[in-house]
Parts: sequence; structure tokens; C-alpha cells
Amino acid sequence: MISIIIPHWNGKHHLDVCLHSLRRQTLKSFEIILVDNGSNDGSQDYVKQNFPEVRLIELGQNQGFTGACIAGYEVAQGDFIVLLNNDTEADSHWLEKTMESFARQPLAGAVVGKILLFDQRDTLHTAGDFYRLNGLPGNRGVWQKDTGQYDKEEVVFSGCGAAVAYRRTALDEVGFLDRDLYFSCEDVDLGWRLNLAGWQTIYNPSAIVYHKVKASGGSGAIASYHDGRNFLWIIWKNYPTTLLRRNWLPIARAQWQITREALSHWRGEAARARLRGQLAGMLGLFKMWPKRRRIQATRRLSDADLTERLSAVDEP
Repeated sequence: MISIIIPHWNGKHHLDVCLHSLRRQTLKSFEIILVDNGSNDGSQDYVKQNFPEVRLIELGQNQGFTGACIAGYEVAQGDFIVLLNNDTEADSHWLEKTMESFARQPLAGAVVGKILLFDQRDTLHTAGDFYRLNGLPGNRGVWQKDTGQYDKEEVVFSGCGAAVAYRRTALDEVGFLDRDLYFSCEDVDLGWRLNLAGWQTIYNPSAIVYHKVKASGGSGAIASYHDGRNFLWIIWKNYPTTLLRRNWLPIARAQWQITREALSHWRGEAARARLRGQLAGMLGLFKMWPKRRRIQATRRLSDADLTERLSAVDEP
């Protein structure tokens, strides 16, 4: 069985589209767990009255994306764990195509599909995520017109948390989302751990989801702070020492470029939040160190193989 976990906060207006798209799935063997982060817009009663098949977990307070997903994971029954944003619409074959990739690829610890913009369905949000050698993550194909350039099933670095599936046996080995990250890049962090342990993330272009992008919250200063902090925390946790020695200069340059950009717009709230995030990221080195020791101790992928999965600094 498949467990679909939907983190939710004050997004009642998204639920009809999201949950009706799950009712239309060609693959039927799944449970839906909607984890509510203390909504005050009537979401809880709306789900109970209109979607009785959904298991509702009420946290009573906002524990962020990671906290909600962790709460759902703790009660999930499936052999496959799917994270899905509430501001999405899944194609009717989405789950079926996702599970086909797991069946074809025994090393697939995760599968991600083609995520298109909800209101511009010929435009990509992501065709899987990449991670540059300089420590900066990104979405493949973001904002590009979908002209078939990403229509091949292939290995990518990680999957976007808006719609990604994980094999439970892989999660049992590397762990689930890191609660400390709270919001932003928690999917990239999990992708790092899967890669280091020898698992793969498979991109399947036939597993299609439409995403409203930031409609469910997490933009502006909030996103800027957590991006600034978590970019560094992910490096402290996951980037192997041997590769750090080789790539410390492009990593430092990338962080300095972020700092310069924020300083040039320092009057803006988001820019100041980014600088605060970078400072918190630097100060968090020692907090991340015990996690780093555990992660690196279970690493199985060689430097050469890992480097093949990382993107060059000048790639888009």
C-alpha cells in the first residue's frame, strides 16, 4: 500500500482540486493522511464532511512542513511514502506511473515526476532537482516551456517535496525528514542521505503533477531565512570532507555571492532575512556535527560516483 501525506495549513480553498485528483487515480491502493498545522479557516470540518476517506491528523499548532510530514509518517502504513502539497493537482495516472518506476528500478529510493505549473501547464516547475558542486540546489527546467527536453526516465539528485515518493526500506536506512530544517530544502537534505547510502532518485516524466507554487505559504522573508540557513546546514551535514577540501572555494564564492546580493537589497525584508539565515547557518555548524558523523558513517557511495550525481557550477 501507498501512504500519501499532505501537510496543510489554512489552505481549505486548495483541497477540492487536490483531493478530487486523488479520487481519480487509476491506482487505488493508497491511504491519504492530511496533517493540519493548526488551521483556522475551517479546513478540519471541511475535510471530515466532504472527504471521509482522508485520515485527518490535527496538530493544533504550526510545526512547519517537516513537522507535519513527520507526524504523518509516524502513522503511515504504506510500503511507499508519498509527500504531496495541498496546492497540487495530480494527473490520474500519477501514482501508477510512479510505482512503475519503483518496480523497474530496484535501487530507487525515491521517484519524482514532472511537476508543471498549475496555471501554465506547458511550463515546468521541476523535472527533478539538481545539486551543484558549490552547494547550491535547484530545480531542473524551472520556468522553461515543456517541449520534451525532460521526457526521459533518468537518475536525478533528489525530488521536489511538493510531490515525491519514497521507498520505506530506504527511509528505514537513512531516516526521514530532519525536523530541525522546519521548512525549505528538507527534500534536498533527504536526497543527500539517499545518495550517500547508494540509493537513487528516479525521474519519471509520465508521472505528472500540477503545482500552484508557493500558494500554500512559505514565500518572502520566511523562505529567504530558511534558504539562507538550510543551504549551509545541508553542507555541514552531508557534503563529504574529501569533496569539501576539493570544492571549498566555489562553495565560499557561492555564499559570498548570496551575501552580496542580499546586501545590495538590504532595505528589503527578504534580503535581511537571507542574511540572518546565513548567520544562523554558520552558527549551526556544531549543532549539525553529530548528525554529520552519523550520516558519513553509513556512506557507501564513492567520491567519483557521488561527483557524477552533482552538477557543475556553471550548469543552469
